[in-house]
Amino acid sequence: MKSSNEKFPTPEQLEREIGSFLTKRFGDRVKFVSPVVMASEVESEDVRRDDRSDDAIDFDLKPEALIAYLDQYIIQQDRAKAILATKICTHFNRIRLERQNHGQWGDMVGRIKNNVLMIGSTGVGKTYMIRLIAKKLGVPFVKGDATKFSETGYVGGDVEDLVRDLVREADDDIPRAECGIIYIDEIDKIASSRNFLGADVSRTGVQRALLKPLEETEVELKVPHDPISMMQEIEHFRKTGNRDRRTVNTRNILFIVSGAFNGLSDIVKKRLNRNRIGFSAAMTTADEDARILEHLQSEDLVHYGFESEFIGRLPVRAVFDPLDDQDLYEILKNPNNPVILGKRLDFAAYGIDIRFDDATLRHLAQQAALENTGARGLVSAVEAALLPFETHLPSMGVTCFAVTPEALKQPDQRLAALADPSQAETESVRHRTLMAREEEALGDYLTEHRQRFDLKYGMVLTPGRIRLVAACYVRQCLDVAGAITRVKTLCDDVKQMEMAFLKSSDINIVLEQEAVDAIVESLIVEGRTIADVQRALFDDFELGLKLIHEKTGRQRFFISRSALAAPETYISEMIRTFMQPKHDAAP
Repeated sequence: MKSSNEKFPTPEQLEREIGSFLTKRFGDRVKFVSPVVMASEVESEDVRRDDRSDDAIDFDLKPEALIAYLDQYIIQQDRAKAILATKICTHFNRIRLERQNHGQWGDMVGRIKNNVLMIGSTGVGKTYMIRLIAKKLGVPFVKGDATKFSETGYVGGDVEDLVRDLVREADDDIPRAECGIIYIDEIDKIASSRNFLGADVSRTGVQRALLKPLEETEVELKVPHDPISMMQEIEHFRKTGNRDRRTVNTRNILFIVSGAFNGLSDIVKKRLNRNRIGFSAAMTTADEDARILEHLQSEDLVHYGFESEFIGRLPVRAVFDPLDDQDLYEILKNPNNPVILGKRLDFAAYGIDIRFDDATLRHLAQQAALENTGARGLVSAVEAALLPFETHLPSMGVTCFAVTPEALKQPDQRLAALADPSQAETESVRHRTLMAREEEALGDYLTEHRQRFDLKYGMVLTPGRIRLVAACYVRQCLDVAGAITRVKTLCDDVKQMEMAFLKSSDINIVLEQEAVDAIVESLIVEGRTIADVQRALFDDFELGLKLIHEKTGRQRFFISRSALAAPETYISEMIRTFMQPKHDAAP
């Protein structure tokens, strides 16, 4: 009999010993697979799953708040923003309400899901808007292209693969994935071709394959052609001895589809003209032609080539307006636009800081409008205009470049001027002028939206803080959110110096807000580091405040902006104030 002090073998040790015995007795003909799993392992796995499920949906955003968020990034499209923000907010708030009431209305017969159909020409911001919404909501998000799918059972991608991708985006958290967003672009490409004979597996077949996911169905995660899911199933069986059929329910997954729908306006126009009589049948103005899709009806989409059952599962429709050169100019002027920020980063990689004047932005917008590809044309226009400078300036030792329309029209002459040392000061002055204008414009933008930023970032944007954010934005190639976050982080770092001072000298200093702003300004504008600032703070104040503390016992001192600027004067005034007999006045 074994002693009581000897440990029992673990399940893994038992498995190895039994496996070794069977190998010796029967060779490789018999294998041992243990269904035993340690209780702690199962429990920890269940706990992880339960913990994630509790956080699957926590949403209470209001439509107006989401519209305000989109307004920071997207120019125009007010109608589309209102539709998408309202219906998406309603969708997720309804999920939250159902879960709070333990699914009281979850089995309602005829429950309608607000799947969205977006219609608009290329480059008007459809994909960009959905990505922004998904980022704001913090829900899992996947994007697919309708042209890559075929009807189930044929060669090609399966539309249910998007649901499986959503689970992967949710880190294998199925309850969280069941509250995600699936975005399918190029949906107009699966409209059936009229006068087409035979099985249309890449068009009508895909529409039919989408019917169930759009409404509600169970999608099995394990699929024969996916080796990863098969390996996960084998591992799960090895641990538990049970076959687990893992599925995802699409009832709360929001589907958003979009396309350019070329030719759809002609179908709508033909239907409208059919209902007119006499001379009015041919009377269409340019404005009416541009907004003809506002009169879109389901029969138009059916005539375009969609199954009526498919269109019925997309009850919400948002039509995007085309962008003209003024809209494109407003996009370039928006401080959050990625086009200008991206080019600033491109040149910053070579140590060159570039600035654009207002006339240049208008010129670029006009060139982009000629592309007739919406906001996508801005990228092409900017790249083509700046390519000569991006090619040659890195080799010329230039550190700043002010982009003007004249430079874009005559790049060779401007490059020659930049290579002339006598023109360096002129270029520097022009560059500083554009920086100052940009900083002033961002200050006005922050002032206009100050209340929203105060609530979002938990930092009161005083006039001083607005100047700091504008300076940070202009100098560090950040968008507005990044600049505000950076300034807030620097303010918090500066306040941490109070604790460091207390630990070092046992004296409590309080940096007033204007003093904190002054230090942060030096960090942003002068490029100082926190370590340099803290060292200077200790050198300027520690000995003097220790002396006052030893003589008077006073332990708390307020440091103002003027004290930072003239520490010796501040210390002298403190000594004169606190070391006078019977005088306890505060600083």
